[in-house]
Amino acid sequence: MIVDPAVPDDVAALLRDNRKLLVRVHGGWVPAHRGHRPMAGTVARLAASVTAVAAAVYGLTLFVAEQYTAFVVIMTGAALLIVSVLLRPRPDAEVERRHALERDVYDHASGYEGRFVLREHLDDAARPLLSRAQAAIDQVMNSSVNAEGLLDDVRNAVMLPAQEWEIARLLAKLSALRAEHQEVVAEGVTPEVAAVAGPLAEALDSSQRAVLARVEALERYAGHVADAERAYRARHQIERLSARLPRYEELLAESGADGSAVPELSRLSDDADRLEQALRNSVSSAYEAFRHLKG
Repeated sequence: MIVDPAVPDDVAALLRDNRKLLVRVHGGWVPAHRGHRPMAGTVARLAASVTAVAAAVYGLTLFVAEQYTAFVVIMTGAALLIVSVLLRPRPDAEVERRHALERDVYDHASGYEGRFVLREHLDDAARPLLSRAQAAIDQVMNSSVNAEGLLDDVRNAVMLPAQEWEIARLLAKLSALRAEHQEVVAEGVTPEVAAVAGPLAEALDSSQRAVLARVEALERYAGHVADAERAYRARHQIERLSARLPRYEELLAESGADGSAVPELSRLSDDADRLEQALRNSVSSAYEAFRHLKG
């Protein structure tokens, strides 16, 4: 599910942790009202409490009568009974906690309606687009060049979730309107209605293409980041190999092997320079793609 980044973090976490409940809410489910505790359990606890109090009073009577042995026995029994009442778990406690959570999730789902999108909110045409957008965002956010700060990692952390939410929000709205439109035209339309329904269908298709353009912009950005990632990894590998170059040269000299390999090994530094420039070019291209993405 996708949650509007503007939603408070604690609410967003509650919604994400209870997706199954939200799916039920989406299907029209409403939680039960607060119920009463089971009568049998309440009566049993009350009876045990009254018995414990009565035993304590009787024990004090025995103490006054100087019947100390009986006093100790009665008071011990009363104490154990009180402890059992206090520590005995209520059989309905877990049910109450579950019902409280359900009401909490339902209340927040109602209060933040339209601020989160479930997969169930999207139709078959919209789901692949959201998946493509999320894949592009994951590719950027999980890249080494982003983690190393070669990209604008701070702005990525803000802008990309905002882009993901906007795409999800638009797709959910588009899916709902598309379903309503299909429901109307499925009943059969007259030429007069068709004259109206046609432009509306075109408006839906136009909106779909606009969202597709957003997704493709994300994918282009992710593609530039992938180029930078490859250059970054290659540069790192070349640097590691270059650091070992003296050991290779030493081995060649000691073994009396053909020294023609040395010039080839020396080219590692040139390769590193070329990869460094390729990395800079890739990062610059990613910056440019990101600038267009914001627009």
